Amino acid sequence: MKDHDDKIEQRYRLLVEAITDYAIYMLDPEGRITSWNPGAERLKGYTEQEIVGRHFSTFYTEEDRAEDLPARALDAAAREGRFEREGWRLRKDGSRFWANVIIDPIRDADGRLIGFAKITRDISEKRAAQEAIFQAQKMEAVGQLTGGLAHDFNNLLTAILGSLHIARKRAIREDVRDLIDNAIQGAQRGATLTQRLLAFSRRQELQLVAIDVVDLVHGMTELMRRTIGPEVLINTNFAQDLPKVRTDSNQLESALLNLVVNARDAMPDGGEIMIAAELETVTSGRRSTLPPGDYVRLSVRDQGEGMDAETLAKAATPFFTTKGVGKGTGLGLPMVHGLMAQSGGDLVLKSVAGEGTTAELWLPVADKGEVEVTAAPVLEAPLDPAPTALTVLAVDDDSLVLMNTVLLLEDLGMETIQASSGEEALTALQTGVLPDVVITDHAMPNMTGARLCEEIHSRYPTLPIILATGYAELPDGVGIPGGVVRLSKPFSQAQLSRALAEACQGGRCF
Repeated sequence: MKDHDDKIEQRYRLLVEAITDYAIYMLDPEGRITSWNPGAERLKGYTEQEIVGRHFSTFYTEEDRAEDLPARALDAAAREGRFEREGWRLRKDGSRFWANVIIDPIRDADGRLIGFAKITRDISEKRAAQEAIFQAQKMEAVGQLTGGLAHDFNNLLTAILGSLHIARKRAIREDVRDLIDNAIQGAQRGATLTQRLLAFSRRQELQLVAIDVVDLVHGMTELMRRTIGPEVLINTNFAQDLPKVRTDSNQLESALLNLVVNARDAMPDGGEIMIAAELETVTSGRRSTLPPGDYVRLSVRDQGEGMDAETLAKAATPFFTTKGVGKGTGLGLPMVHGLMAQSGGDLVLKSVAGEGTTAELWLPVADKGEVEVTAAPVLEAPLDPAPTALTVLAVDDDSLVLMNTVLLLEDLGMETIQASSGEEALTALQTGVLPDVVITDHAMPNMTGARLCEEIHSRYPTLPIILATGYAELPDGVGIPGGVVRLSKPFSQAQLSRALAEACQGGRCF
């Protein structure tokens, strides 16, 4: 019988020692370690000689020890027959890992407690994956909310700015015009915030083309230096023969300027900002947020205060800011994050408190056949002024925006027809004299502006159309017929006039 028990014990020992993915060890009733398997040594860094005889609270964080969690865990295991929990644990080198812990009591034949069996498993990767999914879901939900708010806010700003411009033209007293100018500036700031909301929610319209990152940075270096002041130096370090990337040139400039300003604000006593770029190849499984392929990693590094782990985790959350009241909107980094997502790249923030921050823009390398733009594109020739005495069909489901559009058109000398839906617009076209131009909102119930454009184009192929929208929100499978002019909300009277001129190019309005 004794030989049989010895064989069972030997097999059990061999099994425990063969397991290297789990830390399996024994504790005496007070919590001191009495055995140690190779998996425990691999996971926690201690050899058997170093750890046997020490209390298992060695692996707990200072916060958990302060709350007497080790003793409470043993008490729960003894009382309930099992204890299981997840939490941070410490390795010998002081690093943390997220662990799943199971403690089972061991009793003799008489039921007396003689120790505990403890199993610890490192589930850091599982937790990171769960957090990544949760973060993605949270950002998607916030993006949906902010995108909707931004669209409605754009409509309000369209009405406000249009009315203010007309009021300024009709104001007689200079002091009244000054007040209107202040109101216009405030509304334009609101429009800028709206664009950042749209960028975060990935609903801004992008022109994705091939960009030379080195040329772009060099082209805006002087602007960055004027913006941040003389106390902070900007240096660059670019790898040789970097390929072009695929993104929106204007939005990338805005994102880069935003990161540089953040870096300056982190160094109130001055310092150096390093802008660097190098080619990176992402292989399968290396970065969960990026598909395999080639990327240019454009980074902005400062020597500032840095961020602790908690602040770093919130840095790209909309409306979160460490700046004082009135000094930050909390939308800068979310805007950059949204741009990277729309471009097929990623924003990666790295920071340690007291050691500075590095913001990395991972930009996908452009295909060789993609259209390239330079850092300083050639300006198009100015359009002729919009012709007057046109009849324009204005379509919008928002009565404020519709009234504002009509006001702007009539102030330009146009005759107007109004419709509050796509269906109403088609009825007006069928029962009356055709207008010279149609201007329609996109986000309308039942029939979107894009769908209305298709219907008009199929029935009246020569009728010019302007599509006014706050963002690129076209549903999958629905496009815009060729020749349709895009007008971004909020728009001024001058922008509306330019859109009309573009729609009427080639004499189509006569």
